[in-house]
Amino acid sequence: MSTDVLDLAQPTQWKEPFMGRVLDFPPHRPAHPARAMEAPSPGKPSELIETAQFSSAVFLLARSFAAVYESLPWTAALFATQQRRLLCHAALSDYFLAVRRAGAGLTRNGFGSLARQYGIASRNTAYAFFDEALRYNIIRPVAGSRGGPSDEVGPTHPTLSMLIRWYSLHFQALDLIDGGGRAARFLMEPQRMLILIEPLAAHALLTSREVRSPGPLHAIFAIGDTGGFLMDRLIAGIDPETVVGQGRLPTNVSSISSLASSFGLSRAHISGKLAAAESIGAVGWSGRRGRSYIWISSGFYQEYARAHARKLRILDDAFTEACTILASFPIKSAATSDS
Repeated sequence: MSTDVLDLAQPTQWKEPFMGRVLDFPPHRPAHPARAMEAPSPGKPSELIETAQFSSAVFLLARSFAAVYESLPWTAALFATQQRRLLCHAALSDYFLAVRRAGAGLTRNGFGSLARQYGIASRNTAYAFFDEALRYNIIRPVAGSRGGPSDEVGPTHPTLSMLIRWYSLHFQALDLIDGGGRAARFLMEPQRMLILIEPLAAHALLTSREVRSPGPLHAIFAIGDTGGFLMDRLIAGIDPETVVGQGRLPTNVSSISSLASSFGLSRAHISGKLAAAESIGAVGWSGRRGRSYIWISSGFYQEYARAHARKLRILDDAFTEACTILASFPIKSAATSDS
């Protein structure tokens, strides 16, 4: 595989308006419904973990996620907690399905219903998230399916660029594991690929018990503000060569103040997260607390790695399904979401 890594902090250059073309298949018929509703088999993620290059893929993901938060904090904050990530996937999936049905976008009420349907959040929480996304230009009003005013919204181009980079990164990780060419294939026509991949991947992610409840450390880190990125930063700080060993894995993180500054949080907030993880033996200090390097346990790394393995398998299945559909159906023109 090439040593070039997609830079999530750099904007994607659009070669044509997003959603300029859509697939021409009956809107009432989901693509391969049985496959779309299936969760990946339980053994597959463990097979990924056992591959020689899996730890390299994990570090690629961790370092890229930590970097994107530092460069694009407002956009990245939408994905900083598990609930926010799931809400984003539910919204984007519904948007792409609407486009496939020749609709315009997502409504506030519809989003509230989705959040309840998948058990992600209450309506009020979903509405607050929706309003925040509008305020920070993550989504924008779009014209109705007949061209007139409507209460529908769609993702802005920067949001779609971020989504493309998010998928590209995961496909790079999969390619690193098995030498495949998913990332290059995806980037050949990301607009067409997203319209299929996101609904397939989102449903699998939203209905997977393992994804929704990955383990005790995610309960500590991924629930609070930017806690997921704190996990990424700790993993990114490990020397990859130490992962083959057992026990404590030293990181290059020694300053709580630096962590707090990077994530825009108080020292008390960061200290609370670390203390909770320390209470179950997941992290600790190599010397004096606050004046030495933090270590994480092998269990911390393994839980993080398993979570990525489950997600990567889901995304790989969605990619394969999308490629099959694209090879089977023609395309037709459609209006762009930002027109």
